[in-house]
Amino acid sequence: MSPATPPHHPHPSTTPAPARPALLRVLTVNTHKGFTLLNRRFVLPELRDAVRTVNADVVFLQEVQGEYSHHAAVGASWPQAPHYEFLADEIWPQFAYGRNAVYQQGDHGNAVLSKYPIVGQLNHDVSLPKHEARGLLHCLLDVPGRGEPVHAISVHLGLAESHRRHQLELLCGIVDQQIPPTAALLVAGDFNDWRNKAHQVLGRCAGLQEVFVQAHGSAAKTFPARFPLLPLDRIYVRNVRAHRPVALPRFPWSHLSDHAPLAAEIML
Repeated sequence: MSPATPPHHPHPSTTPAPARPALLRVLTVNTHKGFTLLNRRFVLPELRDAVRTVNADVVFLQEVQGEYSHHAAVGASWPQAPHYEFLADEIWPQFAYGRNAVYQQGDHGNAVLSKYPIVGQLNHDVSLPKHEARGLLHCLLDVPGRGEPVHAISVHLGLAESHRRHQLELLCGIVDQQIPPTAALLVAGDFNDWRNKAHQVLGRCAGLQEVFVQAHGSAAKTFPARFPLLPLDRIYVRNVRAHRPVALPRFPWSHLSDHAPLAAEIML
């Protein structure tokens, strides 16, 4: 990813105007490739309808299907376009996809849908050899009134704690090396962090705060979607003015994936 070009100031001696506040609504959801728990039913069209109701400005997706050659077996409801494009439709004109897992029939990975221009993107492969494919999709968003791009990272970490520990350190390295210390940063996705280890790591090395932890004292439980017991999904922020969780109804979300979604409003 090329570094963002510094804004041009005709009069260098003039103090630049402060960035205007902007309210962003964000949503994160593991789409489970468009299937319900245990792959019993293909529900991507219903998931798209539910995502639209949130009216999010930025959507973080994990385990979203890219190409897939065996869709005929699913039926006519399988879209012709990759799933992230189908979900974006006419609501989110900008989208980015990071391919993580590649197999004979196709691929899946992380995606970001945005109502604002995506001016840069880079997918980081954080998979460990001979284990499940995982990635961090890093996007730069051009939000009007901001002096520099807003950074958004869609996250999907491993199932094993040792893998997550390594992947969190990689995430910290990306934040340290690729993101200016003054830039607004949104990090959301499926952390698989049921033991709540990520808060301390990301707070220490990246200065990130989790929205639900700050509001309620603990991370939101999101898995399994029908009867959430484990806090696997997160929304972390840095360099924002304010943030608050947005409550989502249990239905229809409990029937649209194996993970429940999370939403938040963030004042930049």
